[in-house]
Amino acid sequence: MTTTSPATGIDSQKLEAFVTRAVEDLSSAYGGLMVSLGSKLGLYRAMADAGPLRAEEIAARAGCAPRYVREWLNAQAAGGYVEYHAVSDTYELSPEQALVLADEESPFYFPHAWNLPAALWAGEERTLEAIRSGRGVAWGEHEARLHCGVAAFYRNGYRSNLVQSWLPALDGVVERLEAGIAVADVGCGWGHSTVLMAQAFPRSRFFGFDVHAASIEEAQRNAERAGVADRVTFEVERADRYPARDYGLICFFDCLHDLGDPVAAARYAGEALAVDGTVLLVEPFAHDRLEENLSPVSRLYYAGSTAICCAHAISEGGRLVLGAQAGEARLAEVFRKAGFSRFRRVAETPFNLILEARR
Repeated sequence: MTTTSPATGIDSQKLEAFVTRAVEDLSSAYGGLMVSLGSKLGLYRAMADAGPLRAEEIAARAGCAPRYVREWLNAQAAGGYVEYHAVSDTYELSPEQALVLADEESPFYFPHAWNLPAALWAGEERTLEAIRSGRGVAWGEHEARLHCGVAAFYRNGYRSNLVQSWLPALDGVVERLEAGIAVADVGCGWGHSTVLMAQAFPRSRFFGFDVHAASIEEAQRNAERAGVADRVTFEVERADRYPARDYGLICFFDCLHDLGDPVAAARYAGEALAVDGTVLLVEPFAHDRLEENLSPVSRLYYAGSTAICCAHAISEGGRLVLGAQAGEARLAEVFRKAGFSRFRRVAETPFNLILEARR
């Protein structure tokens, strides 16, 4: 029964519900550490496709101490991340859970994402100072776990969608890629998107650009490991200064909203395009109105935007700080101001808007 204190106006039922929600969030934060530990220790891989196992068996498979592993398993069972069978005192990782937790090639693989909040907690003092002062925080100022976490988290999503559905949704672009064109990947990070395109379209030439030198070094290593270094070039360069080569395709993967002047970047892309060139813009999924973005995914994006995206845009001068939930209408306005006459949504996922711009 709901009771309201006449003195304070506090609804006890609403208070209890909100405290419960806060505890659930705190539990999730603890759970994130457990997921990261389980991934790095090989505990999920030890359980994948193995059926019910006792804690001691899982520990032996992963080469870990049994008492720690049992406690970890109990935390996983309490959070619904593994199944516990009380009669046999065994634990089991379902096929669905394995896709999310054990299979690093799965588009649903999630453990890498927990590097992001870990890195943000490590940089809390820097973010506090930035919010108080209004100064920016550049991408390279964050702890390295942020860079590798973002790269790994986005990699599998790109691997599942970029060549299979996003590029084919663009008007005539696949045919041009197959024939051979120059492609710019602006804000390429660790180069996973660049490498995927280079693997799929060997007649085209790919150029990745990013302001973060350490990411460019990783991108070069990724290209070499993938065997495409002969047709991929990575350079440290700004989004409005990279060499113009009459690109048939210019891509912005989850980065335009991070730029201090996205209009200038879009305008420069227009100047660097070939006559019949196309811009592929991939941005975090968002509706145009705040009240439509009050969801768990938007909460994640708004939080990341506070500490990462807006902070980097401000570090670059902050002429237009879009944030990670810009929405299609604001993005279209950026390209309209930059001189583009055509702008349309060609695809979407629960996490991304996929947009095409042409002059």
